[in-house]
Amino acid sequence: MFRLMEPSDLTAVEELWAAQWDDPADLAEKAVRRFAGEENTYLAEENGAVQALVLAVPVTLQGRRGCYLYGLCSRDDNAAAGLVDYACDQQIKKGAAFMVAVPAGAQQAAFYGSRGFARAFELRCLTREVRRNLWSQADFDAVTAKKLCELRKKYCPDCVELDAGRMAVVLGDLYARGITIVSNDHGYGLYFRKEDTLFFVELMADDDRAAEVLMEAARQKQGVVEKAVITVGSAQPLFLGEGTRQEYGMIRFAGAPFDVSGSYMRLMMEK
Repeated sequence: MFRLMEPSDLTAVEELWAAQWDDPADLAEKAVRRFAGEENTYLAEENGAVQALVLAVPVTLQGRRGCYLYGLCSRDDNAAAGLVDYACDQQIKKGAAFMVAVPAGAQQAAFYGSRGFARAFELRCLTREVRRNLWSQADFDAVTAKKLCELRKKYCPDCVELDAGRMAVVLGDLYARGITIVSNDHGYGLYFRKEDTLFFVELMADDDRAAEVLMEAARQKQGVVEKAVITVGSAQPLFLGEGTRQEYGMIRFAGAPFDVSGSYMRLMMEK
């Protein structure tokens, strides 16, 4: 039987989540109650026991309503397949024009492919030296979730968007893992530092030089840094022609497909 989650299911949901993912103890509850909402959490149940779950997080793309399938857990592959189909069907009835996912590896990508999803939202990954420049200025950790949503609309309007409340959950998770946000009037970036390298998981700016200023300011803050590894959307204009392409997300259309060749998706509480 497939159905929506009820509040009394939380303990069973947390147990299934813990059996599948190595996450902090409170992440399942946070994901259900703050990221997706119980009204968007679907379960597969057999003989009174929860066999699978998936969260259908509301998102938008190109003015269309859709959902992001997140946190798929299952004790049985058939239950997972049936549940994904059921969740998609229910979301379509609510007006979703598309469903997106970020597969956790090749096996899950093949699973989603068998449910009608196709590859989309390709990324580019490139490496650049970061020079020392005392004149490069920026602010740090001054961007709120609401402001980040506004900046993404400015720099990448063709983006899979979360609302500000759900973006706050994403940022909370990233901060817990050590993210830093650098920003100024010409762009912003989110990065982790590991040894002598800054790993930018998102970087958007007016142009290449504006992006370099953000990286230089981050170097000034972090101390001894030699290089930056940057991930951008494959169609983003920054450092165009540089880097290697990487697969990232998948999409399933509810009706007639629309063009997502230039669309971008990132910062999605990945699993």
